[in-house]
Amino acid sequence: MFEIKDKFYLDGKEFKIISGAFHYFRTVPEYWQDRLEKLRNMGCNTVETYIPWNFHEPKRGEFLWEGMRDICRFIETARKLGLYIIIRPSPYICAEWEFGGLPAWLLKDRGMRLRCSYKPYLDAVESYYNELMPKLAPYQIDRGGNIIMMQLENEYGYYGSDKAYLKFLSDTMRRLGITVPFVTSDGPWNDSVFRCGMAENALATGNFGSSVKWQFDTMQSIIGQDKPLMCMEFWCGWFDAWGEEHHTFDVSEHMEQYTAELDEIMRRGSVNFYMFEGGTNFGFMSGRNGGSKTPDVTSYDYDAMLTEDGRITPKYEAVRKIFSNYFDIPRIPLTADIKRKEYGSVKCSGKTDLFSVLDKISSPVHSVYPLTMEELDQNYGYILYRVKLGDDDKLKDIRLEGMADRAQGFAEGELMFTAFDSNIYDKFECPREEQGGSVDILVENLSRENFGTGLESQRKGISGGIVINDSRRYGMDIYPLPLDEKQIADIDFESGCKPGAPAFYRFELDIDEPCDTFLDFGGFEKGCAFINGFNLGRFWGIGPQKRLYLPAPLLRKGKNTIILFETEGKAADEITLCGEPSL
Repeated sequence: MFEIKDKFYLDGKEFKIISGAFHYFRTVPEYWQDRLEKLRNMGCNTVETYIPWNFHEPKRGEFLWEGMRDICRFIETARKLGLYIIIRPSPYICAEWEFGGLPAWLLKDRGMRLRCSYKPYLDAVESYYNELMPKLAPYQIDRGGNIIMMQLENEYGYYGSDKAYLKFLSDTMRRLGITVPFVTSDGPWNDSVFRCGMAENALATGNFGSSVKWQFDTMQSIIGQDKPLMCMEFWCGWFDAWGEEHHTFDVSEHMEQYTAELDEIMRRGSVNFYMFEGGTNFGFMSGRNGGSKTPDVTSYDYDAMLTEDGRITPKYEAVRKIFSNYFDIPRIPLTADIKRKEYGSVKCSGKTDLFSVLDKISSPVHSVYPLTMEELDQNYGYILYRVKLGDDDKLKDIRLEGMADRAQGFAEGELMFTAFDSNIYDKFECPREEQGGSVDILVENLSRENFGTGLESQRKGISGGIVINDSRRYGMDIYPLPLDEKQIADIDFESGCKPGAPAFYRFELDIDEPCDTFLDFGGFEKGCAFINGFNLGRFWGIGPQKRLYLPAPLLRKGKNTIILFETEGKAADEITLCGEPSL
């Protein structure tokens, strides 16, 4: 039995939570046990994880629980290693994850109001919880499992103040068999935010990375002297966005301060390190912070205790040393032998441009006006709008209305403009001598924001109009390009390749032993990479990330196929698989 009174109690005895955040959905399941063993060996007794709604219900009513989505296997692995677990389920998680974990299909409803008592939203949450909570309930500590707490919502005070919504979440979870204590978490330095995020019958915890004494004092003044203190996210690093510098925090240079902060936590409360291991934003799942024009990089290394590929860092050793001053730390034998390997250069074995295979991989939808991705039941990737000009019509200029996030305009396959950031709504002069023909607008969903109050405005594609020669053009073919496994499999590399156009490039790697490796995309500017049909993630020459982590379980003995989709017409004749990361 786990109880929250003046302190945390486990089976009637005072219990200090020493936890590390590890997201099962950012690491291949073959490596879950290795990471959790290392968590145990650092001195933690608990692991914390979010559950991203969009990862488990990518299409409305379609629930996925296998492979990387097998949350039950993750919980069981933690229990086998003697770790308790804090579950922070959806609906919203932030986590620098696409749309903060909310499914994109919610935005198909043009009137959608998120994270509040809007009935269509509540109905969607309840439908999802009807599937999720019965899976979690048997693993609660009062049923012999290892789940000790669950979070109601995440940093809700930064978004809203609808207490009826928080009560709905609590009541729904209780109705579905959740009996362990509830918590909330917000930034205590903002009194209003902290109070807005609090919920009845839930312990309010704090998220912060420094100034522990002041943060705890502030929390204590709000929640009272009779409640335990916990930092639910003690930030030990930070995330990177494309075009930024890589974030690092050298513990050795700040050891005295870091030790003092952890001493204060150990003296007065409990802690969850965010992140213990960050992992990888595979596919199109990296988030984008509110106000940022570029998404987070594919790596979620986070400068955490373990590297993106699970290597122990000096920060890990420093924390372990501090903990050893308070209690004896067990040593669990590590059961996995995970190797890095440099496979070297791999030559391109085939290439074809997007326009040559467009009708082979995507079926167009004809519409009078532009439709967004969500209206076409598409979540991620790219979308192409094709407008045909009249036989006596010359192209002079183009302007896009309501476009998100980055668009490239082509006339008969030739690039005319790129709309992004400060020029996103500019009028682009693109005069052509030829009359007629077609105009293609390739729009990329760079990622929906994961934090802030702008979540409801995250529809992707074009929601307004395509204005050509100062007139909105009606009647177009729209090609969804989610670049899912089926579309990648349908690519015909014998279709030809026009220089300078967005294109697919194939590389074939033959190996005897699958090992962890790092794909160096030097020579390629922007796009995404696939290994044996699996979306490895985005790449972008602006950095800071220069190589994509490719874990061994995604490789197989014998032939492996790597495909790069590159949108800027910049490509090399080979890629390199390296033995070290770039960050």
